[in-house]
Amino acid sequence: MALAFLCLVILFSSTLNSWQVVKVAGGSTPNYRDALAKSLLFFQGQRSGRLPRTQQIDWRSASGLSDGSFARVDLTGGYYDAGDNVKFNFPMAFTTTMLSWSTLEYGKKMGPELESARAAIRWATDYLLKCALATPGKLYVGVGDPNSDHRCWERPEDMDTVRSVYSVSPSNPGSDVAGETAAALAAASLVFRTVDPAYSRLLLRTAQKVMQFAIQYRGSYSDSLGSAVCPFYCSYSGYKDELLWGAAWLFRATNNVYYFNFIKSLGANDGTDIFSWDNKYAGARVLLSRRSLLNRDMAFEPYRQQAEDFVCRILPNSPYSSTQYTPGGLMFKLSQSNLQYVTSITFLLTTYSKYMAATKHTFNCGNLLVTSNTLRSLSKRQVDYILGENPLKMSYMVGYGSDYPRRIHHRGSSLPSEAIHPQSFGCEGGFQPFYYTANSNPNILTGAVVGGPNQNDFFPDDRTDYSHSEPATYINAALVGPLAFFAGSFNM
Repeated sequence: MALAFLCLVILFSSTLNSWQVVKVAGGSTPNYRDALAKSLLFFQGQRSGRLPRTQQIDWRSASGLSDGSFARVDLTGGYYDAGDNVKFNFPMAFTTTMLSWSTLEYGKKMGPELESARAAIRWATDYLLKCALATPGKLYVGVGDPNSDHRCWERPEDMDTVRSVYSVSPSNPGSDVAGETAAALAAASLVFRTVDPAYSRLLLRTAQKVMQFAIQYRGSYSDSLGSAVCPFYCSYSGYKDELLWGAAWLFRATNNVYYFNFIKSLGANDGTDIFSWDNKYAGARVLLSRRSLLNRDMAFEPYRQQAEDFVCRILPNSPYSSTQYTPGGLMFKLSQSNLQYVTSITFLLTTYSKYMAATKHTFNCGNLLVTSNTLRSLSKRQVDYILGENPLKMSYMVGYGSDYPRRIHHRGSSLPSEAIHPQSFGCEGGFQPFYYTANSNPNILTGAVVGGPNQNDFFPDDRTDYSHSEPATYINAALVGPLAFFAGSFNM
């Protein structure tokens, strides 16, 4: 089941007056490099389309090979967003942007995993290019009827639900999904700029076209597509944040003042204490603040101030904090799939810490002095918690450590592979005995990070509890950068 309606209460926050952390006894530095490799391997388990010979997660095989046929176009490839068999482009594009940003910031620390990161990005961008270029005047934004898919429990290889094709156009706009797609293509163009210049140019040209569409034809894809995307991945925050985000990435990729002028034309927006596939304001501000800190460009000072306002809302000891923490020290934003917010916010903290360290910059949240080490320490605490330094001493990354979730909410992982069970299960064939069972999943989705524990640090490891047990591409994508950062710092 997709994790989207989580943001229905996206502006929810709980002011914390005190913060207590339970120190986990016997903790040691996690193996960040091993976790990094596994976090990237996970994306192979989410692949749609015909799989390459280099596929390492071997219980998966080809799927979705007729995707796009309803529209007489080729829309094969891309990723399934979470534990279902639908391709939702909105979260997929965000996943791609975050993988690209991770690679741009931390590629030098990835070592041999740099190629894996590029491969994960390219699997998505090859698909997103098809979506943008297949039909003039249209941007395809998803494949698969989510309502029929979520009534089934079957492997991707067995899909017999309708593979509907969804698009936005001038008469049915989607500035949010278009802005995010433009951001993904622009960010990826920077990743491939030196290693594959021709591909990079194609990505950037396409990003500019898609961004122009987003700007010229304003509207939310939630309004245009209705039940095809809601309540799964509604654009609850509206589309202005994606216009800001897309323009920020295109400005970084092109240095064209047109995009900066457009950014300024969007005006200011209220502060935020969230960052996710739906709400991009904090991410855009951190990205833009880079110019203020690293280039000393005063025109970008407002974004630095907004980025630091965001940080002040996150830090536990800040007088402006609006972020709750569990007794074990984990950020707690929303009760469903909380780790998606933890990984995304942790990425921003790590990255802003990097910018601060490079310029010896500090700032204040009221009477609290904030240094690069302040952010680095909080980021490390979140990453270490996910990897097992928590009250349950459980890793929330599948396949990492000795104790990790065994009953994740994921169709392919929970059902025997084609090699073991060649016959199709059919739409409802997987519910009994594979969904409603206490047995562990037969296939290990190595590297998958699940939704995580509740506000009391408890995790049920229950397949039917999708809000805590479902992995998602955007949870992992945001964790790649911090893992690479700490791998470079501690696992030389």
